Amino acid sequence: MVPNFKGNYLASNIDIYNPQSGDLVPLAQRYRKFTTKNQGIRIMAFGFLFDFHGGSNNTIVQDVEETIKEEWFRDAIRDREVDLFLVVGHVDVRSSEQNVIYKAIRDVQWDTPIHFFGGHSHIRDYKKLDKITYSLESGRYLETIGFASISGLNTRKKSVNAAARPKFARRYIDSNLFSFHHHSNKTDKTFPTEQGLNVSRQITQARKELKLDHKHGCAPKDLWMDRVQFGSQDSLFTWLSNEVIPDSLSDGKHSKLVISNTGALRFDIFRGPFTIDTPFLVSPFTSQLRFIKDIDYDVAAKILDVLNHENKVLSVGSSKLDMSQLPAPEMMRRQTDTIVEDANTLVFSGQHVLSRDKLTPGYTTKDDAGDDGDDTIHSAIPAYRMPNCFQTAVDFPSNGDAPKKVDVVYNTFVEPWILAALKFLGQEYKVKESQDYPDRRTDSEVISDWVEKHWPCD
Repeated sequence: MVPNFKGNYLASNIDIYNPQSGDLVPLAQRYRKFTTKNQGIRIMAFGFLFDFHGGSNNTIVQDVEETIKEEWFRDAIRDREVDLFLVVGHVDVRSSEQNVIYKAIRDVQWDTPIHFFGGHSHIRDYKKLDKITYSLESGRYLETIGFASISGLNTRKKSVNAAARPKFARRYIDSNLFSFHHHSNKTDKTFPTEQGLNVSRQITQARKELKLDHKHGCAPKDLWMDRVQFGSQDSLFTWLSNEVIPDSLSDGKHSKLVISNTGALRFDIFRGPFTIDTPFLVSPFTSQLRFIKDIDYDVAAKILDVLNHENKVLSVGSSKLDMSQLPAPEMMRRQTDTIVEDANTLVFSGQHVLSRDKLTPGYTTKDDAGDDGDDTIHSAIPAYRMPNCFQTAVDFPSNGDAPKKVDVVYNTFVEPWILAALKFLGQEYKVKESQDYPDRRTDSEVISDWVEKHWPCD
């Protein structure tokens, strides 16, 4: 894949074991210096991944704090023949990793502009680090096209007042044909290209061959990830906890606590056909179920509380567990805050006042540059903070008593946190003491199997 990018794929802190030689080598170029064709802007570019330690065993991601100590990086950031430092990466714009890179560059280049393109936290965001340094993150799942601009850079090809600061701007463009037509100044007739139409034909043909429109069933209503509070009857997580998990994992014999991470679910379910590709939209991960047998219920019942305090140091007596020492659980937690929208009217373009019910729901973004970044004006969608994990009791005694022992069931991805929580609670288990769940299904398989049995189409 890297050669196809012809030198434009950067991997500043990722190494891979060469499959032929077995040597550990850079996945791609560490950095690239280039000059833009029209304006002659000299750019020094890097490409970083956050401090990720959960990858395949043929790759190694070096922590950003260690990478910036490398001689090649120190030499690159000291190059004075640079008009702009560009840092692209799968890194949260408000993360410690980005701050480390920023500080390293700024310590040796106090007057050179820096622009970051971030990711990983799946939000629209724009951070101001100083008067000539900004960082843009452009939403999630290609639902946003992020547009950043910098004007007034000092370059070799044009004379600019050295005392003048460049101007930074950003725009979040909704990823749909209406936006594309508008910004390309084209129509539904003039916008398509033959290459694009060819890709569409291939996608249509592939969907047909894979029978992706085949229905597992039909959803009777919308189920939301974070548009409603956790526990609501319209919550995707409530549905899983109250209906799917008890029906799917019951064997009528062993009492179980099933712990699920909210980050394993990635999209809402809409009323209507639930097709073969729907479960991959809802949960695209391949982590299978695992379990630990016969844990004292009094201990197992406390695991959830520990997991939902992830990233905070917890203490009970002399015991301490810092959950932040585990790999950053990007899929364990959904990073959302409650949004409150009280106004009944919105000003559009400073001229027209539109009632909120005439706007379509969507992003209403506030960032370090203000609240004018959204290219399309929307009414706000409520978004509530979800817990890291939720729990379902399965096959508990019918008389309401708590069992003495339970099996703790979870997906493979969260096993490090389960084991750490148990250790914090005084019960140390090793990976070898856990087992694959008997049917070895993934979350998406559990969901699709349940839908086939319970959601018939009219």
